[in-house]
Amino acid sequence: MKKIILFILFITTVSFDSQKEDAYDVGEYFKFRIHYGIVNAGYATLEVKDAVVNNKKTFHVVGKGYTTGMSRFFFKVDDLYESYIDKETRNPYQFVRKINEGGYTKNQEGFFNQTTNKILVKDYKHKNEKTIVIPKNTQDILSTFYYLRNYPSIDKIKVGESIAIDMFFDDESTKFKMKFIGHEDITTKFGVVSTMVFRPLVQSGRVFKEQESLTVWISDDDNKIPLRIKASLAVGSIKADLDEFRGLKNQFKIKNNNGQ
Repeated sequence: MKKIILFILFITTVSFDSQKEDAYDVGEYFKFRIHYGIVNAGYATLEVKDAVVNNKKTFHVVGKGYTTGMSRFFFKVDDLYESYIDKETRNPYQFVRKINEGGYTKNQEGFFNQTTNKILVKDYKHKNEKTIVIPKNTQDILSTFYYLRNYPSIDKIKVGESIAIDMFFDDESTKFKMKFIGHEDITTKFGVVSTMVFRPLVQSGRVFKEQESLTVWISDDDNKIPLRIKASLAVGSIKADLDEFRGLKNQFKIKNNNGQ
C-alpha cells in the first residue's frame, strides 16, 4: 500500500475547465473512498480554504490520505499535503508535505520564488535546506491539478493528445502528462454522469504495472469533478470513487436513469 494514497492525492485534483470562469472556489470539499481489490483501504480528502501569504490572497488547498480498518493494521498511512496558491497568477507560494507511510516519513516545506525560478526546500526531518532551480511557472503536487482545472484550451483537446506541465516533487521538477482518452457516461452513487477520461502517464515498475496503468474519470461540466480513479498495480489493483462533496462553484450535472 506504500505510496498508493499519495497517487490518489495526485489524481483526485486532476480536472479541467474549458470556461474562463474558475472551476473551484473556497469551501470546495471532496472525500474519496479507496478500495484495494475488494478491501476498503482508506480515504482521501481535498479542501480549499482562504489564506494570506506575504500580504497576498491565496487558496489554501489541504489534501489528506489515510488507511482505515484492517488496512491500517497492516500498513498505516497518514499523509498531509498543503499548497498556498496565488488567487491571481495561480502559481504556488508554498507547499507542505508531512507523510507517514508504513514508517517511512517525510516532513518538508517548500517556498517558491517565481521571480527567480527557484525553490527553497526545508527538510525538518533531516534538519537541512537547499535551493533548487526550477522552470518558470512550476507547480507543486497539489497546485498542479488546480491549475489544470482552469486550463484555457482543454475544450480543443483531441483523443490521443496530452497536456503537460512542470511539477516539483521529491526535490526535482518533472513533466506531469495527461493523455485524453475520450468521453464516457459512468454510474456513480450520485447518478449517471457524463465524463472526460484521461490517462496520466506514470512510471512503470514497483508501484504501477505499466506507464498507462492509471485511468481517471472527470465530470464533463464546469466543475470538472474527479469522480473515479482506477489503477493496475504491480501487485493487485486499486480504485477510488468520490464518496462525498460540498461547496461546488458550479452546478453538478447528473443524468437521469435513462441517460437523458
